[in-house]
Amino acid sequence: MRIEIAPFDERCVQPSSVDLYVGRTFRTFHNARYPYIDVKKEMAGLTELVEVEGESPFILHPGEFVLGSTLERIRLPDDLVARLEGKSSLGRLGLLIHSTAGYVDPGWDGYLTLELSNVANLPITIYPGMKIGQISFFRLTTPADEPYGSKARGSKYQGQRGPTASRFFEEFASESRAGG
Repeated sequence: MRIEIAPFDERCVQPSSVDLYVGRTFRTFHNARYPYIDVKKEMAGLTELVEVEGESPFILHPGEFVLGSTLERIRLPDDLVARLEGKSSLGRLGLLIHSTAGYVDPGWDGYLTLELSNVANLPITIYPGMKIGQISFFRLTTPADEPYGSKARGSKYQGQRGPTASRFFEEFASESRAGG
């Protein structure tokens, strides 16, 4: 199979997308540990991994932002890209599943981190294992010369498992090494 989704449930195949489920771990932010987020620095302890037990939901409060993860591992070949989008029924309740990370590069292999936001004025329950979004696939005209995960690409998140905190600070380290 050229596209890998594991575990895969045939009932999740829609006319132009595949539904994805949310896992049971979430990465919450600790607002009192730092006065601000400095994108140039690794900020240990900025987030904490929380695992939801049993049938309990994770409660996302109004205005809150947390990281989640798909239950499925996604792997793409070097000539396909994907778009991750929320379920419209959840969007109508005020749940957004990504801020900017809806694009999945060719060559990607890992679990997708979800950027979960509650824009409603009431708390929203998120149950582990519930449908959270959908992924669509698009073919490139030619394979990517340097797909995500290739050595030349310096792919920070390849192979990630679970909600993964930002590694944007690595951009500054690589720029200083390159003389930029």
